[in-house]
Amino acid sequence: MANTTDVKKKTEENFSSGGANAVNKFKISDALMILVIVILCATCVFPFIHVAAKSISGNTAVMSKSVYFWPKDITFDAFKQVFADESMTYSMLFSVVVTLVFTILGMIVCTCAAYPLSKKRLKGRSTLSFILMVPMYFTAGIIPQYILYYQLHILDTFWVLILPLIYSPYNMLIMKNFFQSTIPDSLEESAFLDGATNIQILWKIVLPLSKPIIATLSLFYAVGRWNAYADNMYYTRSSELKLIQYKLYQLVASATEAQNASLADTGGVVQTTPEVLQAACIMFVTVPIIIIYPFLQKYFVKGTMVGAVKG
Repeated sequence: MANTTDVKKKTEENFSSGGANAVNKFKISDALMILVIVILCATCVFPFIHVAAKSISGNTAVMSKSVYFWPKDITFDAFKQVFADESMTYSMLFSVVVTLVFTILGMIVCTCAAYPLSKKRLKGRSTLSFILMVPMYFTAGIIPQYILYYQLHILDTFWVLILPLIYSPYNMLIMKNFFQSTIPDSLEESAFLDGATNIQILWKIVLPLSKPIIATLSLFYAVGRWNAYADNMYYTRSSELKLIQYKLYQLVASATEAQNASLADTGGVVQTTPEVLQAACIMFVTVPIIIIYPFLQKYFVKGTMVGAVKG
């Protein structure tokens, strides 16, 4: 019993002394680091809170610049205007379909490019890597792209929103680095000895071990496609091909024109403002990504860190 009591006392003393040492080791540099992290978090959170407050505030309060982080004259008229257009629902569903197809095809293309380039046994690997990385630094421009899409007969089609952007040199580079730094060569060598082909190794060994980078790049692809609308504006005309981002852009533009007309008709008295509508549109398209992100967060952080360690 005495020995047991002595052990407990020593354990408690070590624990208390360890805690004291941890407190004593807290330096000014640690406080500065915490302060910097808090500031960086604030730069991301406060603008979102500000936009959310504006989206449900009254026009007068927003125009007087009195809305900061708490709504004033709470109203949901902006959201009602967004949902009043029946085509918004179609554009939202169409955007979801486009984003899913784009992400799946983008990951297939990215994987098929990154996996062979991560293997030393591939002849001409350096030359192929250089060629595949050129689009990361140089682009032809809108006019040559428009002519190319016209010759390929994909203008004003579903595929003009998918095919041109499914290959991303940046994503391919991250995935290639992940394969090189994470997947040991011994696994593939043993699989080759068992008679497995390259496709079988990729499907049954490499991809199951690559969930972090797959989740990370899938989020990159999905967010990139979800937020883009320039190609939708330049290369499509049909109303059935309008993505939600482009529809919201048109909605805000029409609200701006209505505001200018109101200024001209009323002699300077503004009755509506596009700022509230714009804030509501931002919230409308941001919430789906915010809902998805927590489910991929642990993979996102791990995949980004590991894929960026070695190159």
